Amino acid sequence: MSYEFQETSLQPITFISTGGTIDKVYFDAASEFEVGESVVQHILREALVGFEWQQLELMRKDSLEITEADREQIADTIRQHPGTRFIVTHGTDTMADTAERLRVIEGKTIVLTGALTPARFRTTDAVFNVGLAVAAVQVATAGVYIAMSGQIFKAGDVRKNRDERRFERITDAGSGNKTET
Repeated sequence: MSYEFQETSLQPITFISTGGTIDKVYFDAASEFEVGESVVQHILREALVGFEWQQLELMRKDSLEITEADREQIADTIRQHPGTRFIVTHGTDTMADTAERLRVIEGKTIVLTGALTPARFRTTDAVFNVGLAVAAVQVATAGVYIAMSGQIFKAGDVRKNRDERRFERITDAGSGNKTET
């Protein structure tokens, strides 16, 4: 599968945080947790990024708790915002559902990302995934994408494979084949 890319410019990137594992704070070994403050600003500051960005915190929810009304709120926020580049941090369990819902928005580049392990953990995929999303949102054409597992997926053609702990194209699911983009 090939993608068309636009030239990188220094348009601001708007980060919209909704919660999910990327922002989880665990309190004990019995897995008591809450979704805490977004970690995006910490990741970006530590990375010494050279682009303009802003963050909007819409909610602090586990993705299994995100409702259709929440998805509509995310869509409305993006639709009404004057920006054209958005990264939505989101829990992984229903990320593909939200990406599918956002596909009706035209003229904006939207990348959803998150983490399979909280960003506050010593070993996490959060920083890598945010970096991947930042690269994708700067070069991808208008549309909705998911940046996870070291790949960029178009909305509608991706699912979370819980057994393998990764995201994969629906068309490749179960084939056992690794595909290149």
